[in-house]
Amino acid sequence: MENAYRIVLITAPNRESGRQIALRLVEEHLAACVNLLPGVTSFYRWEGKLNEDEEVLLICKTRRECFERLQAAVRAVHPYQVPEIIALPLTDGLEAYLRWIDESVQGE
Repeated sequence: MENAYRIVLITAPNRESGRQIALRLVEEHLAACVNLLPGVTSFYRWEGKLNEDEEVLLICKTRRECFERLQAAVRAVHPYQVPEIIALPLTDGLEAYLRWIDESVQGE
């Protein structure tokens, strides 16, 4: 069970886009829960130009073995050419919550 869980961070251009991604991930059992945080300001360089954009941040709770399918589902609907999809290991948590993730997410 060690390193079985992931927190996946995804940025999206606006609330509606983030909402569509979140619903798809939960409906397809690729994430147990997705939090959508508005009001994120992102600074980044793209195609040689410095950018500053307002975005939303999605925080997804999932299992490691679902990451590739989650990533494919996001890419299928995300409006960005290269979306931010970053997985971090979830190393510990309330056992009951981790069991709920297991029950909510369908592995391969």
